[in-house]
Amino acid sequence: MLNYILRRLLILIPILIFISLFIFVIIKLTPGDPALVLLGERATEQALNQTRIKYGLDQPLHIQYFKMMENFFKGDLKSINYKQNVISVIINRLPATLELGAAALVIAIIVSIPAGIISAIKRNSVFDYISMSIALLGISIPVFYTGIILMYIFAVKLNWLPASGYGGHIWTTEGFKYFILPAISLSFVLMASTTRLTRSSILEVIQEDYIRTARAKGVKEKSVILIHAFKNALVPIVTNIGNQVAGIFAGAVLTETVFAWPGVGRLAVNAIFRRDEPLVFGCVIFLSAVYVIVNLIVDLVYTLINPQITYD
Repeated sequence: MLNYILRRLLILIPILIFISLFIFVIIKLTPGDPALVLLGERATEQALNQTRIKYGLDQPLHIQYFKMMENFFKGDLKSINYKQNVISVIINRLPATLELGAAALVIAIIVSIPAGIISAIKRNSVFDYISMSIALLGISIPVFYTGIILMYIFAVKLNWLPASGYGGHIWTTEGFKYFILPAISLSFVLMASTTRLTRSSILEVIQEDYIRTARAKGVKEKSVILIHAFKNALVPIVTNIGNQVAGIFAGAVLTETVFAWPGVGRLAVNAIFRRDEPLVFGCVIFLSAVYVIVNLIVDLVYTLINPQITYD
């Protein structure tokens, strides 16, 4: 197991190098001059040249790339706009993103897994048709559009919840109000996909011989579903949740922008608009590392669900 973890962590290095090279090329292909964005259109050519020299923008592209990589891993890469270390800026915004992502994940799991199990047990019932229709909508509608609709209904029309902003941590009363709409919006896609996958996995498992044997022995239906069927249907469900957890950080870019949420996603968007190349570079590397690490954790969870799975 330890060897497997080490191998996966070593694979992370070439993945991050490839991603860093790819995002660097995209940044450099983006129209606009970071110095001009920083100083404004009225800046003199001399001031622009000084700014380019100050941030190394006058150097050849390969020198800029290697310098950016070196400074990032040494912790010396500084944001052009914030004048601070990129890692420090990201860490300051990270708690808001983690709280929002955790809230979205909890909502999705609490709603989707029971809904999927009930839909499988009551196949072709009214509940099944309604839940699958809602799940189809959840997969089809973009997360930013869901956020706008929820904002219009609950903030503008009903005036029940604040439309945007950050009211503090989720465990405070004021902070909880601000969490509801962005958390539901962010969790909608995860709820939809997990509901559909839970339903299909349970339907597949309950056709197995050992399920019929358990029923023939007089095991209660509740135990058959929750203990025998659900446990063996967990692997694809956990895979989907793991992939979506990593995707939550990507979805947070849009959700945080719509709801003016001060997290890493909104930080990345603002950095793109301001042509803060070091900060964009740092945000993408950070989110990519999170995605890879979450997938590693999912693989390790498989061994807890099914002891027959080993990585030796």
